[in-house]
Amino acid sequence: MPPDRPDKPAILVLAPMPAAPVSAGNRRRLAATCEALTRGGFAIDLAYYAHEDQIYRRFGQHPPTDFRAMEATFRNVFLIEARTVIPLKTRATSFGIDEWCPDEVGAFVAWYFSAYPDTGAALVNYVFLSRALERVPPGVLTLIDTHDRFAGRQNQYRPFRAEPNFFYTDAAGEAQGLSRADVVLAIQAAEAGIFAGQTDSRVLLLPPHFPARKSFSVPDQVKRIGFLGHGNDPNLFSIGRFIRVWRDGWTPDRPELVIAGEICRSLPGVEGPGVRLLGYLDRLDEFYAQADLVVAPMLMGSGLKMKVGEALSFGRPVIGTEIGLEGFEPEAPAHRCRDAEAVKEVVLAVADDADALAHLTRASEALFTRYAAAALAAEAELTGLLRARCGDRAPASPARQDVGQGTPEAERADTFRGGGLVLTCETSTRSLPAADPDLGVLVATERRPGQGTADVYTPRRQRWFARADASVDGAPPDLGALDVALSPEWVRDRKLPPETRVALARSFAGIQADWETRGRIVGRAGDRIEIATLLPGVLVNGTHPALAFLIAEEGASELRLERVTPLHRRGTDIYADLTGRLPAPLPVSLSFRAASMPSDGRRLLFLTDDGIGRILLAEDAA
Repeated sequence: MPPDRPDKPAILVLAPMPAAPVSAGNRRRLAATCEALTRGGFAIDLAYYAHEDQIYRRFGQHPPTDFRAMEATFRNVFLIEARTVIPLKTRATSFGIDEWCPDEVGAFVAWYFSAYPDTGAALVNYVFLSRALERVPPGVLTLIDTHDRFAGRQNQYRPFRAEPNFFYTDAAGEAQGLSRADVVLAIQAAEAGIFAGQTDSRVLLLPPHFPARKSFSVPDQVKRIGFLGHGNDPNLFSIGRFIRVWRDGWTPDRPELVIAGEICRSLPGVEGPGVRLLGYLDRLDEFYAQADLVVAPMLMGSGLKMKVGEALSFGRPVIGTEIGLEGFEPEAPAHRCRDAEAVKEVVLAVADDADALAHLTRASEALFTRYAAAALAAEAELTGLLRARCGDRAPASPARQDVGQGTPEAERADTFRGGGLVLTCETSTRSLPAADPDLGVLVATERRPGQGTADVYTPRRQRWFARADASVDGAPPDLGALDVALSPEWVRDRKLPPETRVALARSFAGIQADWETRGRIVGRAGDRIEIATLLPGVLVNGTHPALAFLIAEEGASELRLERVTPLHRRGTDIYADLTGRLPAPLPVSLSFRAASMPSDGRRLLFLTDDGIGRILLAEDAA
């Protein structure tokens, strides 16, 4: 992408998800909005508050984030570390409007406008980041891209007897957040009307524009029907129900349901007659080449279903529920099915009737034509407003090159060897790969502390890749007090052999912990060891994959955690939450087993998806 002209007005776009890869609906919305602003003649500075990176790590997955792709798209790219734990549950009736917007987000906004004072507008994605707009200087236009309505969103889960694990708030909180912006962007008309009744801010409709990728044509036959989606609750509940309905009475003469996207990771065991999982596909056209028509059997959700717009843009006829096509203003009965059973009935009807299939295709094309015209008109209204407000704030000089461009400093790689281990520390913006064919498995990524400087917000990070090499002698390298996030590929998946994991534990033994406490060895017997200590409350109940290493002066041993037993009385009161963000600790007894155990081990490295813990051990004198 050629560099932006120095006279192009700039807009700061702040989002809790990355703009690449475009693997989920909210990312597609972010990308579509940025593309609209770019078409309107604006330069985009994208700030990614790494909310989604934290969530992926907490669920044991490598975060799908591609800074290289983002740097090729935007004028500047910034990374705001998510150092505060994002609460996915609340004991209150709803989240407070600011519970998902920690201080570090507002601190970045204040720094950004001190560094880039000519920026004419600030747009935040989601109302729960609206508090950041309070740090925007006077005279700068402020906008919220809402994506969804969050007031009372938890009520959608009741028919499914489930609890939401994403943000929801009450009407007063949502109204407070919306009122912090000069302009509120709604993704569909019904929500625009609701927002207009909640706030005096100007409300604009901005449906995402989907460029036509392929012309509509009537399929020769319906061999496969498709569903593409991210693994969020609305998708899981809806496609889960549709799978059960579709399998009922399925015979080989009926179409096969093919499912693609990250949602496949959350659908283990569903493959069988009539249902096939394609997994995550890098290219959308790979999926649409395999689906003769697309289903949107949505039973819950708000906003606008990006999967429907994408399917239409690829010229595929769509069959879906009213919720699935909400915001597209559907007219045909096939676009307003009442439930999953009705979607199945329509699919089977058109699969056996060429005239009905042709009618569905024409109706889908007409729907897309109407929608595209409305989306382009809404885009023109927004860009007209922005030009009127921001056109006189074009920067006097080109954007700085110290953050986000990836050009000032060449990528660097340093290699460390010892103990059968080869560690490569790469300094780059190459954030997407979880492994490298030459360097091995990604095991750790640098976390940058602090705020208010360009060095903190650059997306360049040190990343450590590890591979086993039995020919490498000597002690493993000591990396010292690094501040890193450990990769699920090490902690949960254990892709590296045991001796390599032990060598890694010795190399990373001095890393900065999220929590630290003392523990007492209260029992040893053969290959077993019992330790009384404290754990962060979140780790005491439920299942939390853990990797533990007993570190000694000259060696280490990997321990297998067999049991966490809550205790009624604390065995120690020495505990430090080194992040200031963890729940209160609880007394526990930890039961471990190990093939071998150094008798002089006095440090226990306790690694989980939720963070890094260190337990300093002493033998029980009793």
